[in-house]
Formats: sequence, C-alpha cells, structure tokens
Amino acid sequence: MKTFTPRAVGPDALAALRSVDDAGRACVPYVAPEGGEPLRCCLRGARAGERIALVSYAPLRRWAAATGARPGAYDEVGPVFVHADACAGPEPAEGYPFERPGALRTVRRYSADGRIVGGRLVELPGLDEAFAEAFADPEVALVHVRAVEYGCFHFEVRRP
Repeated sequence: MKTFTPRAVGPDALAALRSVDDAGRACVPYVAPEGGEPLRCCLRGARAGERIALVSYAPLRRWAAATGARPGAYDEVGPVFVHADACAGPEPAEGYPFERPGALRTVRRYSADGRIVGGRLVELPGLDEAFAEAFADPEVALVHVRAVEYGCFHFEVRRP
C-alpha cells in the first residue's frame, strides 16, 4: 500500500536536464537496448527501444531554489535516467516506484533549510513506515529515497 506521494523530477527541471545537466554536461540520448533503467521522469522502468539519457541531477539544489533553502554541502549531484524527450510523467501506481522486495533503500530526511536531519536504511517493502517515522518529526520537510548500491536518487516525498 502507498500512503505518501512519490514525486518525479519536475517538467521544468527535465527540460533543462535534456539540454545541459546539473554537472554542466550536454545531454547525450541513446536507445535503451533491453530496458529496465529506472526513469525518474515517469517513475517506471524504461522499455527496450525507448530514447533515454543518463544525466547528472541535483534534487536538493532544485528544491532549494524554489523554497529559498540553503543546503550548502548537502547539495549532491548524481546520475539519473530520464526519457530523452518529453514524456507524460508518472502514471497512477499501487506501490512505490522501483520497489523490489528485498532491495535496500536509504531514506534521507531534510529540514526546511535543506540540512540532513537523519536517515534510515529500509529493506523493501517498508517505505510507508519509514516515511511515517520521518514526518513524525516536525523538523522534516522532505525525504529523498536513494538506492544503496549506487547512491542514485530515486524520488522525493514532501511533508503531506
């Protein structure tokens, strides 16, 4: 069951990333040979033959620009897969994106000023409990879900 709302990379950020990514590199599209790449624009796996790109993304930086937060050194940049061209965005889903039973995720908690205020290692399923625990702390404004294996940003959940 999904209680909290996962947020994909937003359309404005995607438009920019499809030109120049958050590390200043040009977007280089390619065709997904087999599919399965976790797309952060629509929160599903890529299908074989889709045009995708691997770009550098700074999720906290973009959130901070919109909110006035100052994350300082917590402003991480990392790789994410996106469609190379505009897509329809996420479709309604039962569970959380990229949720494979037994997979490990890090749920990082951030305050309204963009500072890390904690985190938790989660074995999937288990995100609902981790989000409820995070937002029980009034200091937590949003959380990022990241893969343990590569540290990649998967999606964001904001305070309900």
